[in-house]
Amino acid sequence: MSTATPPRPGPDPASPSPAVTTAAPAVTAASAAVTAASAAVDPARADARRTRPAVDWRIRFAVLALIWGFSFLLIKVGTHGFAPFQVTFGRLFFGTAVLAVAMAVKRDRLPRGLRTWGHLAVAAFFLNALPFSLFAYAELTIPSTLAGICNATSPLWGMALSLVALSEDRPTRRRVAGLGLGFLGVLTVLGAWQGFSGLDVTGTAMALLASLSYPVGWIYVRRTLAGNSGSHLSLTGAQLFLATLQLAVVTPLFTTLPDAFPAGPLLAVIVLGALGTGLAILLQYGVVAEVGPTTGQMVTYFIPVIATAAGVTLLGEQLSWNTPVGALVVLAGAALTQTKARRRPTPQP
Repeated sequence: MSTATPPRPGPDPASPSPAVTTAAPAVTAASAAVTAASAAVDPARADARRTRPAVDWRIRFAVLALIWGFSFLLIKVGTHGFAPFQVTFGRLFFGTAVLAVAMAVKRDRLPRGLRTWGHLAVAAFFLNALPFSLFAYAELTIPSTLAGICNATSPLWGMALSLVALSEDRPTRRRVAGLGLGFLGVLTVLGAWQGFSGLDVTGTAMALLASLSYPVGWIYVRRTLAGNSGSHLSLTGAQLFLATLQLAVVTPLFTTLPDAFPAGPLLAVIVLGALGTGLAILLQYGVVAEVGPTTGQMVTYFIPVIATAAGVTLLGEQLSWNTPVGALVVLAGAALTQTKARRRPTPQP
């Protein structure tokens, strides 16, 4: 879970080209951030194809799914020792550090222009600062498994918003059915038939708002940064840097310096930032550039599964039948919203 912008063609959360597919903002902060940065780099995909990485994309895809799936567990562990805003600031700080190193190695420059930086500041808020903070606060009262499943609703929110905000996205029966099925899955996860008993409403609402924040940011990026000449790495690095500055301002206002730095939570925050935010963005962009956004976005469907397995096995979180069943329904609905209407062949004279 980190944040950036998607690549072309068919942008994804990891590239700087606005061509991102209509309803599929990456479901994770990292994924969304990558989407913001992808608003500008079409040639990157061609470069990736000319110089194939030494590690097969399937292995990198699996590593990416594991990193993002375990991010919710790391957030939970981090909040055991630090305030939510401190966890968010830490992950952004270490994530930015990783991208700064990558930019130095590639000798990439930060984007230019106050307008671009202004748009990136808004993207940083909706794709990084806000959702990261909401998830951290949410996991004070809800299990990491539920947070991971709420995160999987992002494509559903994205589909619903894009039908309203993006005129080129036409509703189809299949997409509308996917929306209905997906939100039915959400109600199943939350146990609506039993009055949401035993559910922390505030924490769950925060997690759902966090997942909604990603497509809001993605649509904003698509409208404002499409065609930007900056590289994916440059735009994403600047975005994370701005998000870090935002948290650097907010954190002291709501928290005090920690009395101690327990090893477990501190390590969790460092790993969450360096791997779950920094490295994950680089991995996602590479996968999307090599095999395209459709395949790259499939990582979204593995995240809640891994998050649930990690929470249950490593944190001992309880799991009732409706949670995994509802999660499967959510993922099925999300998958339907990503389908494109088939073009009818033009009759030949």
